[in-house]
Amino acid sequence: MKELGEYLQDVRRSNGVSLEEAATDLGVDVLLLENIESANVRAFKDVYYLKDLIKDYAKYLGLDPIKVQDEFNDFLFEHTSKISLDDIMEAKKKKEAAEKEKSTKKVQSPYTKVYKNKIKKLPIVLGIVIFVSAIIISIIVIKTVNKEPAISSELKGIKVYEFTY
Repeated sequence: MKELGEYLQDVRRSNGVSLEEAATDLGVDVLLLENIESANVRAFKDVYYLKDLIKDYAKYLGLDPIKVQDEFNDFLFEHTSKISLDDIMEAKKKKEAAEKEKSTKKVQSPYTKVYKNKIKKLPIVLGIVIFVSAIIISIIVIKTVNKEPAISSELKGIKVYEFTY
């Protein structure tokens, strides 16, 4: 990219065009053209925009835009296709770890899966509540049956008369 940037800068200077004039004619910021000429690709967030800008800049300078764009494509291919050995080894380790994890996980069909017998708590709790309630009710009934009427001790010896009309 550095060679391409220098080449574009040399052509611009040989045409007698200033950087500001080229930026104004293309309708872009001067800083963008400076970054292209200095091969500062990282200043661009979008590679497609950079690619179009280089094509327009080459056209503006009177160059063959296809050849310039091909040169830029070669740079992109070389720049992005190189993968370091460390990255390859790390990817291999991740793949092996994923395969190991996958092999330890067993996929089971719901038809063949053995379910553990879980103790259902609701029937046990309900049984306890009914048992305790029965004991409390029986205690209340027994106390009320064995209880003597309070008035009966005061009325001992009084005869009960029947009134007839």
